[in-house]
Amino acid sequence: MGKETDRKTILIIEDEPSIMTFASKLLEIMGHRVLRAEEGEEGLRMLKESRVDLVLLDLMIPGLDGWAVLERMKADPRLAMVPVIVFTAFAEQSKVDAAKELGVAEYLIKPLSAAKLRETVESVLARSGG
Repeated sequence: MGKETDRKTILIIEDEPSIMTFASKLLEIMGHRVLRAEEGEEGLRMLKESRVDLVLLDLMIPGLDGWAVLERMKADPRLAMVPVIVFTAFAEQSKVDAAKELGVAEYLIKPLSAAKLRETVESVLARSGG
């Protein structure tokens, strides 16, 4: 990785500063361009304004929550194909199943390691043609 042609734009929608910093730094070290949003409406606006290759989405964010962001993305033909990795503290299988029904690529439970996040991002980008 690291070549300009491998550089992908990844949008992180997360309101917890320490998690945002952790994920941003890891993705930048991996060679990606990182966009940051702290709440759902801002994240959707950024998705519509920029070419985004992948979204890391927390479900518990202020305002428009992650569930609503997912539903709006899937309802918009321009955004429906952007892969989403949910990363959340919700570990219940019912939440995992609901997110998968909405078409998320992966569901990660916080806290997570740098290795797990890196592996998941690389896997999803590879599957999506990235």
